[in-house]
Amino acid sequence: MKISFPDGAVREYEQGASALDIAKSISEGLARKVLAANVDGQVWDLTRPITQDASLKLLTWDDADGKNTFWHSSAHLMAEAVESLFPGVKFWVGPALDKGFYYDMDLGDRKMTEEDLAVLEKKMNELAKKNNPYQRKEISKQDAIAYFTEKGDEYKLDLLQNLEDGGITFYTQGDFTDLCRGPHIPHTGFIKAIKLTSIAGAYWKGDEKNKQLTRVYGVTFPSQKELDEYLAMLEEAKKRDHRKLGKELGIYTMDDDTGPGLPLWLPNGTIIIEELEKLAKETEAAAGYKRVVTPHIAKESMYLTSGHLPYYADSMFPPMEMDGEKYYLKAMNCPHHHKIFDAEPKSYKDLPFRIAEYGTCYRYEQSGELFGLMRVRCLHMNDAHIYCNREQFADEFRAVNDMYLKYFKIFGIDKYVMRLSLHEPSKLGQKYVNEPQLWQETEAMVRKVLIESNIPFIEVHDEAAFYGPKIDVQIWSAIGREFTLATNQVDFNSGNKFKLSYTNQNNQPEVPLIIHRAPLGTHERFIGFLLEHYAGKFPLWLAPVQVKILPISDKFMDYAKTLRDKLKKADIRAEIDDRSEKIGKKIRDTELAKVPYMLVVGEKEMNEGKVAVRKQGKGDAGVVDADEFVAAAALEISERKSD
Repeated sequence: MKISFPDGAVREYEQGASALDIAKSISEGLARKVLAANVDGQVWDLTRPITQDASLKLLTWDDADGKNTFWHSSAHLMAEAVESLFPGVKFWVGPALDKGFYYDMDLGDRKMTEEDLAVLEKKMNELAKKNNPYQRKEISKQDAIAYFTEKGDEYKLDLLQNLEDGGITFYTQGDFTDLCRGPHIPHTGFIKAIKLTSIAGAYWKGDEKNKQLTRVYGVTFPSQKELDEYLAMLEEAKKRDHRKLGKELGIYTMDDDTGPGLPLWLPNGTIIIEELEKLAKETEAAAGYKRVVTPHIAKESMYLTSGHLPYYADSMFPPMEMDGEKYYLKAMNCPHHHKIFDAEPKSYKDLPFRIAEYGTCYRYEQSGELFGLMRVRCLHMNDAHIYCNREQFADEFRAVNDMYLKYFKIFGIDKYVMRLSLHEPSKLGQKYVNEPQLWQETEAMVRKVLIESNIPFIEVHDEAAFYGPKIDVQIWSAIGREFTLATNQVDFNSGNKFKLSYTNQNNQPEVPLIIHRAPLGTHERFIGFLLEHYAGKFPLWLAPVQVKILPISDKFMDYAKTLRDKLKKADIRAEIDDRSEKIGKKIRDTELAKVPYMLVVGEKEMNEGKVAVRKQGKGDAGVVDADEFVAAAALEISERKSD
């Protein structure tokens, strides 16, 4: 049989050879690193025989699918350990996560404690060292039902109801057998470092009417060094948790009377919002956008036209009824912007037509999904829509990407990737708008722009929006945590739905292409990201309080006030620490408040018109002329320097 490799090479192997056999034929060193295989687009066990010509990619720890297989196999190892310590336990599902895994289980009338996690870890390490292979077995539905009936496991029997005979597999390692489609790593010995991180409750099938199961989370690595680094990152992440910093720095608050997922922005947080809006407005004005404002509610008919109802209704707040009409809180800005485009006649000379707003949207996130600023019910979106023709599309899309790159540089975001989500041709007319030529054209245009702009991207099939290809922007914080910033979407469907048109050069009506873009995402998510990215130590231009003046005693208060007025005249946010405290405490407290600059002033500074400068986290920066400091700080702010 012929095996094709990602580099284009084609080699012949005996029919029935496994991916592991093929890896060994290339290099014994490679074979020791390979965890699974991608065979014709599907992830397989390394030991599963390949019986016909196929494309093959060998998956290691460096591949997302390799990690996914490793962590799912670890969930099975944990289940084996749990079963040995809690006989009679019943298991629901145990998927891999972005980092690690969990398994949901029914322990009967027993409870698992934090102390049990250490015992389970020890047992998992013992089992891992046995190098037990993960063995795949195809089994009939009848035999599978008989097995779990005898075991008395109603959860696996429930899963079997939706499985078809001929496609059911069991996996066994050591003394543990589970219903699973796989794949798995070759043996347990690959798992070298284990940490069970937490216990939680989880309703069966996510339904609060069902029994609450025990969910155990864990993470594993191929080496102790990688686990140690990960745990160190978790500790750092705890310090940078935006919920913790948001409270300490007076950024936002949540209140039961206001309602869950509805943040109240405090003065410090509002300053950050205004600075972000100022940046967006300046950038968008320079790029030819016009600003608009739209209402917070709209009639049901508009969301029926857009297609958001009934399909998006679960994510929208229930309607209000007035004068026999249903009104919904705005969940997205797009339909309102389409109405603005349509409000006045347009010709080809008006294109591209770019409109932007920080629109307030409301989405009914489930209570269990709410998380600080990252998942909220009220969000302020850096939204804009570009209406253009096909000839203008590439330049407009490139300009949007350039805007992203500009923002990444300003905020010190070094690692990012664009996920280009494409359609699936077989699902045209069902999941996707039935415009095959437009799909091919727009996907090719987006891909070409990304390649020519030298922007890192990956392609993901069958994840596009129903009306066109989209780009999800993934960014990484300073400590390596991944965030989804925003989505860029190409839309060749809404124009038809809203009957949008412009008069082309032949004096004929033509439907515009639409680009949806939100480079700064929402205030909520982006400020949450920035809190963690900067660990609360905002750059000078973004800091709520930019300069704190610390007089050594009340004798120098008048000079401190003069300095404050001078700073404020230069549009620098400055405050005086006028407490009757020793200067050491004032410095420590200002450090904890993460103010970028402190100006310590005493008799010498007052007499000479100078300030003793301290920089946040870096200590003494020397004594300089007061006017010189004001000018330097103003320049640093105007240039929006990240450090």
